[in-house]
Amino acid sequence: MEMPHQQFTRDSRVELAILLSAGKNQTQAGRILGIHRTNVCKEIKRNKDPDGIYRGGHAHKRYLIRRKEIKFPYRKIENDIGLRKYIVKKIKKLWSPEQIAGRLKKMHRKNLVCHETIYTFIYKQKPGLTKYLRHQKSKYRRKRGSQARIELNRASKIRRIMERPPIVTERSRIGDWEDDTVIGKEKTQRIYTCVERKSGFGMADKLDIVTAKIVAKKIEKRFLKLPKNKRKTITRDNGLEFGDYDKDLEERLDVQVYRAREYCSWDRGSNENWNGLLRQFFPKGMFFATITQQDVEHAVRMLNNRPRKRLNYSTPREVFMGCSDSD
Repeated sequence: MEMPHQQFTRDSRVELAILLSAGKNQTQAGRILGIHRTNVCKEIKRNKDPDGIYRGGHAHKRYLIRRKEIKFPYRKIENDIGLRKYIVKKIKKLWSPEQIAGRLKKMHRKNLVCHETIYTFIYKQKPGLTKYLRHQKSKYRRKRGSQARIELNRASKIRRIMERPPIVTERSRIGDWEDDTVIGKEKTQRIYTCVERKSGFGMADKLDIVTAKIVAKKIEKRFLKLPKNKRKTITRDNGLEFGDYDKDLEERLDVQVYRAREYCSWDRGSNENWNGLLRQFFPKGMFFATITQQDVEHAVRMLNNRPRKRLNYSTPREVFMGCSDSD
């Protein structure tokens, strides 16, 4: 079956670099990323470094530079001599970019250019004109703009799982956590779950109301009860219930928060497995309005005190507390 067309993003370029360094060929990498191998081949050829090695971060910077150069010939002011002369003339008469844009709209009965474009033209192409502006700045800052730009800005503040230290994958220390929520039949009530990767020790809280702020408060309260040396990282998915509180949690709990890739549940395998065990007590289709925090804590105690084969039949609690020979 032919794969749908999909453009490379910064994240997918980083993932491609990781796959190539892991020994995957272009076809295998394309299959994992869901991108046709022909597009993978073109991406590597266009954006690899001079030494022939493909590096995700460098590739994305190279793409952005090329995109900027391609767009340059289509900029209105640079390609319209009359418009450019008019703008320069009015700026020297101490007109503001907003006044110039408004006057042009009145004259031509349509938007020729917006004031933000004029500001960009001045600061990037004609910095000598900044002295004529009423409010001079070292650099013009655009408004937040479209929702897409807001989402991009939000995404840039998130740590991705590809940045996570290798020691987390090794499960060789206590303190690396994965979290998520388990949803009841009514959808509005959930159970927040968090499991430690090495020991399998879990924690859970009943959520009668689910908002990002409430979830963040629950997490902070839970983790502050733990010793500092047992809270190092948290890996989570991109659910709305976690909102934009990653940085706040990092500052308050002294942990590093990472986001898994979309639709890759295996990035948080420990938590997915633990949630499956919890479903033994709270099966799918059950209304969570009928359960209490005490019910949740009872289930958690049962799971934490149940011996595990992978722990040489020690319990998660024993390993987490450091009183087992399996650690």
